[in-house]
Amino acid sequence: MKTEGAYKIELIFKKGAGLQLAKNKVPEVEEKIEQKLYDMLVVANENAGYNGRDVIWYSDMPLTKAMKESMQKFKELEEALELKPILDRLAIHPPLGRDMEVELENKLPEIVGTLIYILANVAKEFSTDDKTVSEDELKRAMRILDLTI
Repeated sequence: MKTEGAYKIELIFKKGAGLQLAKNKVPEVEEKIEQKLYDMLVVANENAGYNGRDVIWYSDMPLTKAMKESMQKFKELEEALELKPILDRLAIHPPLGRDMEVELENKLPEIVGTLIYILANVAKEFSTDDKTVSEDELKRAMRILDLTI
């Protein structure tokens, strides 16, 4: 997704879960987060259609109670992501068929940051040394993200 480069993702892993993420693992994390965001937008697009709207609202996003709680914890980290790189990466995916409302568009950096935060904390559950995320731990965490989001 090239959200902020390696630095921001590594920082969210460190501040959010106390884990070090190797720079060579950042592209894999970016790709997974980009795909999960797009998956969520596909569901939001369907929800907008079910509600007879031509615009995807923030309320159409499939946000569980746990994800909303994680969003609050991500906000507490005080790490802001930039919107433009996120929109640029979403543009390479197939069009959703509906435009996003401004509120949803403005929330995308927060949603992306939350997904990174969640991935970091799931990886921490597998971490054997509570310091650095191993390849196996990261893959397990990504699998859980695939099963839940």
